[in-house]
Amino acid sequence: MALVFLSLGSNKGDRLSQIQQAVNFLTADNSIKLVASSAFYETEPWGNKKQCWFVNAAIAIRTDLQPIELLRVCQSIEAKLDRNRENEARWGERTIDIDILFYDNLIFKNEILEIPHKHVHQRAFALVPLLEICPNYVHPVLNKSISDLHEALECPEDVFLYGTIPAESDYEKN
Repeated sequence: MALVFLSLGSNKGDRLSQIQQAVNFLTADNSIKLVASSAFYETEPWGNKKQCWFVNAAIAIRTDLQPIELLRVCQSIEAKLDRNRENEARWGERTIDIDILFYDNLIFKNEILEIPHKHVHQRAFALVPLLEICPNYVHPVLNKSISDLHEALECPEDVFLYGTIPAESDYEKN
């Protein structure tokens, strides 16, 4: 069974509940076993800053699904949670986003999936939760640990443990 790291995020609706439901749907599949889960984090949007902040988490799973099969399961869960990819702006609001960050040490790329995720090393909202569950995991292309990738971020977006975001933050401003 492959060890896979997923990032889950939501900034539309009940953000925390969307992530919890997504994890429940994932683990209801007999071919997916939850190994570890990070805490929840409130995170500044990446790309399009003029939207509500996200809640993000990372999980580690074991699965015998192949990468494309796992992608289809993730996209099916996103659809169940009312994500409509055709009607959303790039890097815009979404009820749920489930990204495959790493799949064992696989390096894979086709027209619908790239593993490792092509932006994981640039995103504090993905790296901070990974620091909890796999700080020493080594990116199979960049040959750097999650800790090293986090330390190398040049201009990381804000990431706060859920419920600890500073009051002066503009996270609800549009």
